[in-house]
Amino acid sequence: MGHSEGLHRRSFGLGGLPERTSGRDGLRGAAGLQMRAMAVEFPVVHGHPNRLPFEGVLTLVDVASDKAPSGSRGHRVVLTRSAAETALPSLLGMAVDYKAGWDGHDARQKCGIITSAEIDGQKLTVAGYLFARDFPEMEAKIQVDGAMGMSYELADAHVADMRAQVWTLTRATFTGAAILLREKAAYRSTSFNLKRPGNAGRRVAVAR
Repeated sequence: MGHSEGLHRRSFGLGGLPERTSGRDGLRGAAGLQMRAMAVEFPVVHGHPNRLPFEGVLTLVDVASDKAPSGSRGHRVVLTRSAAETALPSLLGMAVDYKAGWDGHDARQKCGIITSAEIDGQKLTVAGYLFARDFPEMEAKIQVDGAMGMSYELADAHVADMRAQVWTLTRATFTGAAILLREKAAYRSTSFNLKRPGNAGRRVAVAR
């Protein structure tokens, strides 16, 4: 992590909304809300044995984490909306992983892929596919309603003030995400669920 004057390249895993409308992809809804979304569209293959669709809340933006994530030296963190919007494209194609015990990250235990991401209000949500045939033990565990959450993984994270009690992340690159128990996540409002049949298709959209 780095001070506001510089950027220290280090990876770590994680767990009032000022709004902007600028650029050609700016879009404000009737209720005054903004959304930014990106996706890559995969062809539908009905009954694919190794492609199980999922969706989840990866994190919250402009909200302090409930507890310090690993790698943050005991500091709770805030991912700014601006940083999340800029980093959103880096989520596409990244892997989801899990650790035995469902209590952390294991970047070498990659069990799926993220194909879409969007910011809607305070929530940064993702969707994609699990490799269900390769990891048959996952489906039974994840089907426990409300038990699972998510935690993102970052590199090149920039902290506005390293001396602050709560670190504010103003820049970062997403390198993946972990599936874990919600109670173990830095943000306890995250979620991870298998998608219902028929909802596997995702549109390609960029809005803000």
